[in-house]
Amino acid sequence: MAEDLAIEVAHLSKVYKIYNSPVDRLKEAINLSGKRYSKDFYALNNLSFQIKKGETVGIIGKNGAGKSTLLKIITGVLTPTTGMITVSGRIASLLELGAGFNPEMTGIENIYMNGMITGYNKEEMGTKLNDIIAFADIGDFINQPVKLYSSGMFARLAFAVNAFIEPDILIVDEALSVGDAAFQAKCITRMRYMMKLGVTILFVTHDMSVVKNFCKKCLYLQNGSIKLQGNAEEIADIYLREIRDEMNGLNQNSEKNVSLESFKDIEKNDKLDFKIDDAFKKRVELFRQGNGKVKTTAFEILNMDEKPIFEADFNQQIILRFYLKFYEETEVGVAYHIRDDKNLEIIGSGLRLESNKLLSGKINEKYIVDFITRVPLTEGNYNFTIVLSKPVDKTGDAAIFYDFIENAQTIKINRRKPVRIWDKVYLPVEYKIYPVNE
Repeated sequence: MAEDLAIEVAHLSKVYKIYNSPVDRLKEAINLSGKRYSKDFYALNNLSFQIKKGETVGIIGKNGAGKSTLLKIITGVLTPTTGMITVSGRIASLLELGAGFNPEMTGIENIYMNGMITGYNKEEMGTKLNDIIAFADIGDFINQPVKLYSSGMFARLAFAVNAFIEPDILIVDEALSVGDAAFQAKCITRMRYMMKLGVTILFVTHDMSVVKNFCKKCLYLQNGSIKLQGNAEEIADIYLREIRDEMNGLNQNSEKNVSLESFKDIEKNDKLDFKIDDAFKKRVELFRQGNGKVKTTAFEILNMDEKPIFEADFNQQIILRFYLKFYEETEVGVAYHIRDDKNLEIIGSGLRLESNKLLSGKINEKYIVDFITRVPLTEGNYNFTIVLSKPVDKTGDAAIFYDFIENAQTIKINRRKPVRIWDKVYLPVEYKIYPVNE
C-alpha cells in the first residue's frame, strides 16, 4: 500500500447464507450430497476504493446498502468473504452505542479499559482522563456502571473516549444522532480539530449538508455495491435528486389524500404582467426536477422599487417574485431556500411555513407570488433553490415535487458596515450592562 493511503480496499465482498427456515440450515449442515438449501446474500459485492491519509469521507446510501457492514470490516469487527483490505494507523470507531463498554464497569473504568485496548497504558490514559470526562459532561454518572446510562450518555462517553485517544482514523456510524443539538455541535467542533491534525475520518450520515460541508470525497453505496464515488458535493446532490424522484413515485397515488386549507381571497394586481422567461428556462434546465404539474416560468429578485437586482446590501429588504403556471388542477406549496457558496441551506421560507396554506389552481391558471424578506447574511455569494411541492401528509415530511430548481438565481451580499459580521446569519439581540459596586 502506498505511504499516503490510510485505507485500501480491493474487490471486497461479504456474503451471508440465507435460509428459508431453520430446518433448511440443519439439512445443509448434515447432508452428504452437497445439495444447497441456502441462497447467497451479498451485503457487499466487489468493492474497491482508496482513502488517503487526512481525508474526510462520507459514506451514504439507503438503509441496507451495506454502509455499516463496510465500516465493521474496516475496524476488524467482521471479516470479509473475499477481497483485501489494508489499513494504516490506529483506528477509533463509533459503530454502535456502548460497543466495547463493559456494562458492569463505571464510566471511568471503561475509559481506562478502552484506552488500554487501543494501546495506551494506564498512566497515559490518566493524562487524558480529565479531558475525556469534561467533554462527555455526564456529571456524577461517570462513576456509575454504564448499564445505568441512557443512549445519550453512551454517545457522549463513547465519542469522548475515541476523540481523545488520538487515532489516525476515526470511524463514526450515526451514533451521534441520539445526542442533543449542543452535544452534536461540540462533536462537530472536535472533528474539525481532528481534521486539522490530519486524522482520517469516515462517517455514515443521512444529512447531505454535513457531507457537503465536511467531506471532499463520498462513497455512495447501493445494494452492497459502490454506485458512485468521488466529489462529495456532486454525489450528495445526485443522492438527494434520486431520493426526491423516488418520493415522487411512491407518493403519486396519495396526492389527493391530504386536505389543507387553501388561499381563498387573493389580492389582485392589474399592474403586474405575467412573465415566461425563456432564458430562465434554459439556464435552469440542468438543475430542474419534478413532475411538471406546476412550473416556475420566471423568477426575479427585486428591490423595494420592484427593479431587478443581483447584488444587495447586508439586511436589505428584497422581493422574491415567482411566476407560476398550473398545467393540471391541483394545490401547491411555494417555497425557497437560500444557499451559501458551499451549497448549504442557510435561510428560507414558504407559503406553508408562513400561513399553513396551499395555493389552489386550475389548468392553465397563472399566479405571481411575492415573498418580501431581508437578507441578514454575511458578505458573499448565495444562490436560490425553488421548491413547488404538495405534502402527502400533514407533517410535510413526505411530498410530491412539482418543480424543484437548484441554482435558480444568484445574489451577492455586500459586507455589513460599520462592523463586519462573522457568522452566516445575524439577528439583532437586546443587551444590558450592569456596573458592579464592591
